[in-house]
Amino acid sequence: MKSADSRPAPGVDGVLQQSIHDIDIPPRPKIIDQIHAEMNSDAPNLRGIAGLINQDVSLAAGLIKTANSPYFGFGRRARSAHEALAILGLDVTCRAIATISLRRAFPNRAHYERFWHASASIATLSGWLAQLLCVPDVRADDAYTYGLFRDCGIVILLRRYPAYRGILAGANLDRDSPFTAVEQAALPTDHTVVGSLLAQNWWLPGEICAAIRHHHSLPALVESVSPLKMPGRQLVAIAQTAEYLLQQITGGSRTEEWAKLGPACRDLLRLDDATLEAICRDAEPLLRGVE
Repeated sequence: MKSADSRPAPGVDGVLQQSIHDIDIPPRPKIIDQIHAEMNSDAPNLRGIAGLINQDVSLAAGLIKTANSPYFGFGRRARSAHEALAILGLDVTCRAIATISLRRAFPNRAHYERFWHASASIATLSGWLAQLLCVPDVRADDAYTYGLFRDCGIVILLRRYPAYRGILAGANLDRDSPFTAVEQAALPTDHTVVGSLLAQNWWLPGEICAAIRHHHSLPALVESVSPLKMPGRQLVAIAQTAEYLLQQITGGSRTEEWAKLGPACRDLLRLDDATLEAICRDAEPLLRGVE
């Protein structure tokens, strides 16, 4: 059950801990620590973890919904948290709980709701694309998790800095500078740094954390020496393509990122014009079911 490469050390170093405190990153839910304790156990107690999850009705319902998602393709459907755990395993369960908890960590305001709907749409399309394109070394549930957490630093910065909405609008419209350079010109950080800090602190796999940190970096996608291994590059390419599809279908969530990163993403996913157009047509019905 142990996987040294999939999670950070439990003791976050002092610099990271101070950054988390200064930026007001939401604390890691206790249930995630409890699951990780079981993952390191010689005999994980799934029934005990299911009992903890069942203490929170909405958490249990969200986990069951995740287990029954088409991304997993299991023949049987989960009817309880315990069955969901048995289907998903502790690692995927931990990430599913993190995705549910992330949205809960922010107040129910209109600009957050618009962000979450866009993130849920990108996550749904990312999971679908990973399956459709048979991307090597990227599982559909990894792509979905990454798609949901990719821009989580944005909502943290919206809460932390009153002026960030204007900064974000400027970054979305900038055709020349890297997105993060616009943020860094006005702030002591950017949303990729903040998002990767949260992902590390919430025990997300290292490849997902790295992809969050570098998802606006063209060099990370194209250069031979990169902080991203190929699965991380593919995660970035999948989610960026998902965002492009969302923009084409709905006309919303407009940015200049596809112009900057699209060619590299298409190369990584081997997408020609005809294939991309066909995928765009097929993706539209999928978005109707996004909550």
